[in-house]
Amino acid sequence: MTQADALERVNRLLGDAPNQRDLLLEHLHCLQDHLGYLYLPDLRALAERMNLPMAEVYETASFYAHFTLVREDETPPPAITIRVCDSLSCQLAGAEALSQALKQQLDPEAVRVIHAPCMGRCDQAPVLELGHYHLEQATPEKALSALAVQQFDPAPIEAQSLQDYQAEGGYALWQACRTGQHSVDELIGVLEQSGLRGLGGAGFPTFKKWQFVRAEAGPRYCVINADEGEPGTFKDRYYLEHQPHRFLEGALVSSWAVEAEALYIYLRDEYPGIHRLLTSVIAELEAAGLVAPGYIHLRRGAGAYICGEESALIESLEGKPGKPRHRPPFVAQKGLFGRPTLVNNVETVYWIPSIVSQGAQSFAAHGRHGRSGLRSFSVSGRVNKPGVHLAPAGITLQELIDEYCGGLLPGHRLLAYLPGGASGGILPASKAHLPLDFDTLQAEGCFIGSAAVIVLSDQDDLQQVARNLMTFFRDESCGQCTPCRVGTDKMLSLISRQEWDVNQLQRLSQVMMDASICGLGQAAPNPVLGLLRDFQSELSAANIILRG
Repeated sequence: MTQADALERVNRLLGDAPNQRDLLLEHLHCLQDHLGYLYLPDLRALAERMNLPMAEVYETASFYAHFTLVREDETPPPAITIRVCDSLSCQLAGAEALSQALKQQLDPEAVRVIHAPCMGRCDQAPVLELGHYHLEQATPEKALSALAVQQFDPAPIEAQSLQDYQAEGGYALWQACRTGQHSVDELIGVLEQSGLRGLGGAGFPTFKKWQFVRAEAGPRYCVINADEGEPGTFKDRYYLEHQPHRFLEGALVSSWAVEAEALYIYLRDEYPGIHRLLTSVIAELEAAGLVAPGYIHLRRGAGAYICGEESALIESLEGKPGKPRHRPPFVAQKGLFGRPTLVNNVETVYWIPSIVSQGAQSFAAHGRHGRSGLRSFSVSGRVNKPGVHLAPAGITLQELIDEYCGGLLPGHRLLAYLPGGASGGILPASKAHLPLDFDTLQAEGCFIGSAAVIVLSDQDDLQQVARNLMTFFRDESCGQCTPCRVGTDKMLSLISRQEWDVNQLQRLSQVMMDASICGLGQAAPNPVLGLLRDFQSELSAANIILRG
């Protein structure tokens, strides 16, 4: 293929799409969706079309796990790729055996079987992705059946319709804001009284974030972080699939509150069905006159956990590798396109319409053990009823298991749990009485984060758990800073031995926590430190020698 041929193909595929830099990821997706990979001549043609240096296009394309680059002298990958999730929840459910069985039964020249990080379906583990179709509670037999019928497209999602949402009062708040029936200060007061905090992990009070962004000179932007990639987390997917209009109303109200020039939704690429759903729903809102055409921008991620960090997400939205920025300035001061930007999680904005319409106390009145509000817990692992469970903030793990999850699986005894996904640390069964909420677990070296609870039992290997989590952090490190890039790899090698050097692990952990640029490297040691603190007898019983 000549370079002229490549340029002709790229122009044909992209049509009259704009060539602005922030659309680079979208254009890369378009090319990969067509061929199944990114051909190097096509990247050169794309660089020529967008008037970008080839080095920048290549750097961006090679950063993201979902893009497969192929040089002219390389054989393209098979037309069909099966990605088997290897997150902790899927590992517990037999993902490795599933992957090996598929590799043995399938022709590697026709079907590529590879590992992939968490796909946000931990309650249905193990999970695999066939093309853009996700197969839950997967078995080799199910995968072969899906292959036989060429089931590669995302499963259709039956969500609440616009008419049904409006019939129960939906978009009334949005209309009232647009027509001046509510003031921003009024809504800020309601959110302050409700105690609503960011539900993506950091837990920053929502009303304060609004105030900080509004204090900066415009123009401003609003960004919704729908890139939940924390292993064990799938609550945002649940709300997007079931009530996309309620989410969008909350997002639009948030955008109105900071007088945003535009609203951007950054959706993880592992949710292709939701992408199709939101595309349809946004078009429906535009047709109904509820939002100006082109005001909402829906963008796809490309398989990078680091883009859950807000500044890395901003970089990705601008068409760059998703590497966290040094702070200050914070994104509230200098975010998307260098302008003040409000970044909120999906669940955070999902709650806004009901909090405002029903009153702050409708939300704040819930809670246990001195806490207030509601939390959506993504529960997976060794329980009878995994899934998203809406429960009072401050509920304990034991209460959550007994009252919402139907108890532990038969024959299993609680050994440990991760209260906040891979980065939230690990706690023993003896601490199942601790309240699960913001600011309640720090004394134990843990945090609630996005409330991704993974339950482990006496049938689980804690060293294998630690290796799984550290492998994830090593693979997902953006590589920008040495403490994270080198530290995660070094720690993985140290805990893969039968003899653990406690002093060396603790020193390495301290360096990573003190010197890493962002939360990935800072939180990566948490599970290992938790094992050293609370599980020495269990490690010894598993023939792990703790030295030092």
